[in-house]
Amino acid sequence: QVQLVESGGGLVQAGGSLRLSCAASGRTFSTYTMGWFRQAPGKEREFVAAISGNRMQTWYGDSVKGRFTISRDNAKNTVYLQMNSLKREDTAVYYCTAVRNQWGTWTNALDAWGQGTLVTVSS
Repeated sequence: QVQLVESGGGLVQAGGSLRLSCAASGRTFSTYTMGWFRQAPGKEREFVAAISGNRMQTWYGDSVKGRFTISRDNAKNTVYLQMNSLKREDTAVYYCTAVRNQWGTWTNALDAWGQGTLVTVSS
């Protein structure tokens, strides 16, 4: 089982940028499609982005396309989420996990979620 630790969240003004990191344990990291979800207060968890194990494919939620970029460094067992042009509605706890796509819906491929990292965007 992969263990994940997210970091890089914080307070940023609208229009600003942040880069989130997700450090993973496990020798099979490169075999997983990895992704980010987020959950805003009072809302359901939302798919943000995913990247294939070989980095050849990426996918994005409609609300972040063109603003966020997912990447990974398999040598470091780390996944990144570069967030640019941040908006107040991007405020949420961001979670990294191994993901799968089932019938067009991205889901958590692991049994649990990490602690997440909080991103707060102020106007």
